Amino acid sequence: MVSSIDITAATAEPALLDLPWNTRLDEWPSEYIAQLPKGISRHLVRFANLGGSVVAVKETTGEMARREYELLRTLQRLDIPSVEPVATITGRLDEHGHELPPVLVTRHLKFSLPYRALFSQTLRPDTAKRLVDALAVLLVRLHITGFYWGDVSLSNTLFRRDAGAFAAYLVDAETGQLHEQGLSNGQRENDLEIARVNIAGELMDIEAGGRAAPELDPVDIANGIISTYRELWNQLTGAETFDVSERWRINQRVERLNDLGFDIGELTIKTDEGGTKVLIQPKVVDAGHHQRRLLRLTGLDAGENQARRLLNDLDAYAASMGRPGADEEAIAHEWLIRVFEPVVAAIPAELRGKLEPAEVFHQLLDHRWYISQEQQRDVPLAEALSSYLDNVLRHRRDEATVIAPTTEGLTLGLPTGIISFDQ
Repeated sequence: MVSSIDITAATAEPALLDLPWNTRLDEWPSEYIAQLPKGISRHLVRFANLGGSVVAVKETTGEMARREYELLRTLQRLDIPSVEPVATITGRLDEHGHELPPVLVTRHLKFSLPYRALFSQTLRPDTAKRLVDALAVLLVRLHITGFYWGDVSLSNTLFRRDAGAFAAYLVDAETGQLHEQGLSNGQRENDLEIARVNIAGELMDIEAGGRAAPELDPVDIANGIISTYRELWNQLTGAETFDVSERWRINQRVERLNDLGFDIGELTIKTDEGGTKVLIQPKVVDAGHHQRRLLRLTGLDAGENQARRLLNDLDAYAASMGRPGADEEAIAHEWLIRVFEPVVAAIPAELRGKLEPAEVFHQLLDHRWYISQEQQRDVPLAEALSSYLDNVLRHRRDEATVIAPTTEGLTLGLPTGIISFDQ
């Protein structure tokens, strides 16, 4: 009976009581179900409407539900890209008093898709490579925190568009283990091998279904996660030795890590006995360098690559103002209300469910550059926006019903008046 269920929730979610927990998940009435694409899972998973949001409901065992719930909460506290745990539900009984499987409830990540939904018909090699690269970045971040995944795959990951690339988010943590003392090289290599084998199998499955471009090589793409992972891992954790006269290389190393989107929490610097050689090694690195700067300056929460692109436009705007020594935050606020917000406010309501605001702005800048090159002139941003809306955004697959409830638009609290563009 509904009254017998036990709910463990991270936050108060009264709407959880309205879902039909006394019914088998595969028999839930359609009025509770949200029609969203889902990846392949060993468990039964359904998407459900919960108040004004969408949640994923997964049937599992009580022990596994509680364990994964706690692991996901820990990953959230560590700021690792992952789905947000909402609750575990145990004590479910059907109308005849028979036990039903416990469930784990997680919040659906807005504007995210499983990898199979990121291409309409044919998966091209460059798209597959970008997905694998995003997964490699996620795996590095997990390993730096001491998290062993144990089931690395495209299917256990959600992806969001991130300024021409993808950002990866962990979905399934039931095989994960968090080691406070960090991971051994063997554990990291085991996760890498699991990733390589799983990715190859997933891409071969797409190939067998006739949805892969002829030139896509599943094994070659899968092997790419190893090289990408090792290159990034070495950049973030590897020691570097140089002559004491080349101290400028300390700043260069920091800037290189910042360019990759990471901040250094601690940097170890040592000299040899003769004082002629310097060894540096970053000990703690945090991802989201550009995200944090954009959030601090503008309050906008975007993906790392999106943030980098928006900051480049912000910096160009500051330079165009010709006010050396002006307060950075004041300039950023001016850019926000005179450039970014008018772009988002100008998007027609029927198009607002297609992409995140930051992704729209990134694509608009790309579109402006292309038509400026084509027409050999500096195209104003307002003119480029009109062209982008009519010729690009309007013709994208309508993802409003795929990504969010159909009634939901972009909610940035933007001014309703028309503001002139300054770029």
